[in-house]
Amino acid sequence: MTKQASTSQCPGFEDHKFPNHVFKFKKALYGLKQASKQWYERLSDFLLSQEYNRGTYDKTLFIKKKNEDIILVQLYVDDIIFGSTNEELCEAFVEVMKREFEMSMMGELNYFLGLQVKQLKDGIFINQAKYCKDLLRKFEMD
Repeated sequence: MTKQASTSQCPGFEDHKFPNHVFKFKKALYGLKQASKQWYERLSDFLLSQEYNRGTYDKTLFIKKKNEDIILVQLYVDDIIFGSTNEELCEAFVEVMKREFEMSMMGELNYFLGLQVKQLKDGIFINQAKYCKDLLRKFEMD
């Protein structure tokens, strides 16, 4: 006796007229193993063409120096984090990226990879308070 594989409609995408049907994608990007690699190659090629240098140890870090100023661009899957010693470099980066890619600005960085980021006049402060609270809650130690 062989067991047949079962498929079902994804939650939130159910079609009540055809409850026994599932959809076949004609073209998909997300979910493919190659998608993030192709995105990284496309984006890194573009940054290199814009006179950014790839980081020596971290290949997802891109650096551009202009006179005494520097802009850092960090890629993580489909997120981009950037910062500079000069606000004009940030503004120029945003403009060139918007011309080349369909993207939206999410604003000032507050939370990333489990790190809370607080940017103040006297410095940037990073902590993991939320991550720690979530861990305590998960193991019922709060």
